[in-house]
Amino acid sequence: MAASLGLAATAHAQTIDDAPASGVLQLWIGGAEGEKLPSFLADFEKANPELKVEITQIPSDQFDAKLLTAIAAGTVPDLVRLYSQSQASLMATGAFAAVPEGLVKAEDFFPGAYATSVKGGVAYGVPMDAYATMFQYRKDLADKAGLGAPKTWDEMKAFAKAMQGQGATWGLGMDIGYDIYNAQGLNEYVHQNGGGLLSADGTQWTINSDANVAALDYWGSFFSEGLASPDGPKFLDTVPWFTSNEIAGKDIGPWFEQWLVDANGREWVNANLATAIMPAGPAGSVSALGSGSLAVLKDGKNPTAAWKLVRYMTQPETQVAWYKYFGSLPAVKAAWDDPAIAANGLLNAQREALQTAVDVPQVSTWNQVGTYLGQQMELVARGQATAKQVLDDVQAFAESAGVGN
Repeated sequence: MAASLGLAATAHAQTIDDAPASGVLQLWIGGAEGEKLPSFLADFEKANPELKVEITQIPSDQFDAKLLTAIAAGTVPDLVRLYSQSQASLMATGAFAAVPEGLVKAEDFFPGAYATSVKGGVAYGVPMDAYATMFQYRKDLADKAGLGAPKTWDEMKAFAKAMQGQGATWGLGMDIGYDIYNAQGLNEYVHQNGGGLLSADGTQWTINSDANVAALDYWGSFFSEGLASPDGPKFLDTVPWFTSNEIAGKDIGPWFEQWLVDANGREWVNANLATAIMPAGPAGSVSALGSGSLAVLKDGKNPTAAWKLVRYMTQPETQVAWYKYFGSLPAVKAAWDDPAIAANGLLNAQREALQTAVDVPQVSTWNQVGTYLGQQMELVARGQATAKQVLDDVQAFAESAGVGN
């Protein structure tokens, strides 16, 4: 992996100099980041006085469709911010430029986050931020039970039962949206069990392998054994369920801490929340990865300025500043040494998890396959089908969809 990423970082002959950027730079970005980025880039624009950065904020649920339309019409921006969960279908258009030689070093980033944008040994994007799921639990209840964080699959079962013994309605909260994010969560369990949804060369779906069936069986056992509810909590209900003892643990991302601070205050969080890496399956501890990358369009009008902004946004000091300003966790490993991040003990597990976190299959048909897989997982949660029946069905669906790319 390291060797291939190193080659990817230097695979393109173009180089970007250190002269100030100039002209007009068009950047498209989705979600709330688009509101914060203009003011954040004031220092960059001051250092590049002949440059005007024009930022277009696009609702996240409309971003992919608008960008695909722009690619088809040849009216693309210079730079975009992509999300790993959906970027494969965008990358498959061939509309993105390779990362220039020497712009960044692949080894400076968490490996999973960088690998997301590597195709055929060439990088077509640079990670801007990254997160991994962690096991987050009610420290106060665990302390009463005399338990620390569970470290294995078996210990997670015992932990859930012990939390019910301390008054939690359900030992754990599982993903029950029955959507593409359920599939992302299963991908985590699959890798913990030594499996994978896609063959190593990325050409074939392997959804119904024995290792994957066993992983889905394990996930489903929390429902069949009464340790988790198939009806909740929904994603946005996690805070009240966690606060009111309806659940005592959850596999969730680093934003959960701030959600709990907003709802209950810092003192409550300090007394009641603890974090750990995901309990290990037979193949070890693996978390689900989420990341966002900056990518430059081949047909953009100002690629040089775009790459200079990419380089600026991925400097460790800029990554720390963006974390302080917006809250997104850095994709650059060195940024995690800054006291602003390192002093938060609840993020220690996050840093460790990012070293081995895995992303969803980076193929252009993942949205179709992942959505169908997530929907069918409800049958297992409700005891209406076995894990093998569900994964055999999804395998057939995936084979009909292919891997695209």
